[in-house]
Amino acid sequence: MSKRKLTRRQAWRVRKIQDERRQRAENRGQAAEEVLTSGELGTERDGLVIAHYGTQVLVEAGDLRQRCHLRANLDSLVTGDTVAWCPGEPLGVVVARHERESELLRPDPYGKLKPVAANVDQIIVVIAPLPEPHANLVDRYLVAAEAVDIEPLILLNKSDLLAEDGVDTEAIAELLAPYPLLGYRVLDASCKNRDGLNTLMKALEGHTSVFVGQSGVGKSSLVNALLPDVDARVGALSEAGDKGTHTTTTAELFHLPSGGALIDSPGIREFGLWHMDRAQIEQGFREFRPLLGLCKFRDCRHREEPGCALQAALQAGEISERRMASYRHMVNALDENPGT
Repeated sequence: MSKRKLTRRQAWRVRKIQDERRQRAENRGQAAEEVLTSGELGTERDGLVIAHYGTQVLVEAGDLRQRCHLRANLDSLVTGDTVAWCPGEPLGVVVARHERESELLRPDPYGKLKPVAANVDQIIVVIAPLPEPHANLVDRYLVAAEAVDIEPLILLNKSDLLAEDGVDTEAIAELLAPYPLLGYRVLDASCKNRDGLNTLMKALEGHTSVFVGQSGVGKSSLVNALLPDVDARVGALSEAGDKGTHTTTTAELFHLPSGGALIDSPGIREFGLWHMDRAQIEQGFREFRPLLGLCKFRDCRHREEPGCALQAALQAGEISERRMASYRHMVNALDENPGT
């Protein structure tokens, strides 16, 4: 797909940011090399990145946890990466990153793919009655999960709010209705009355999971409820428009007592799919896959074309109107924001 055209000012800003990043990388690499050549490091060992702080990461190896520099020319690290590193005083040094089994990616404002978490095998898409959930946002998360072959699970948090006035419970039930029929697991939970937390913990056992969702849906509150010893910060909803305030500033990994790990990621109000083309988005809809390639025309856009297999399935009730609307919204967004 063709690249998006930037204005002169946007191009200048991109170059400025890239220059600043290169300078930070050079400074970071110089600091790491100085430590490496000082002879004050311990024996190289394997470790796990459990948090990322600007130009440094927090690495864990058994009972040892230490902040580390990154060696020069080292690929960027994210929470969940496994690495080779050397402990030191006061900081250690990461010398290599091991191959990732999986990675969750999202495009930055310039369309460049940016890893969010590594070695994840389950994505927990968290929604809540407030802030109001939107089907298209949920579907974007699901398409992104399907694209990287990571199993998603949908969690309705703050389920206690369903009993409050002003919450459209019918709309939420309608939003969630298609997903179990497509094989997606849907759970609900409440940190306030602790309903559903045991079921959620069972679903997390043995997995490395990541919470994703809008700010304010209670991801950090869930971490605190599941792991009471963890002092994750919790923020209140902004009164302006019921949009959540960003409380988690870096993805952090927490170990579960029953086995497995949980990554709490910064809130993402939008999850663009600009890096994907129409065919990839189609593959992200499970109910579309058996029908792809069966349309009369090879370049069918599944709108008004005769002999469209998806349109026939829609009319037969095999594809929901709501899911088709999500698909069209995503494709229209691609047309409005040509790929990068």
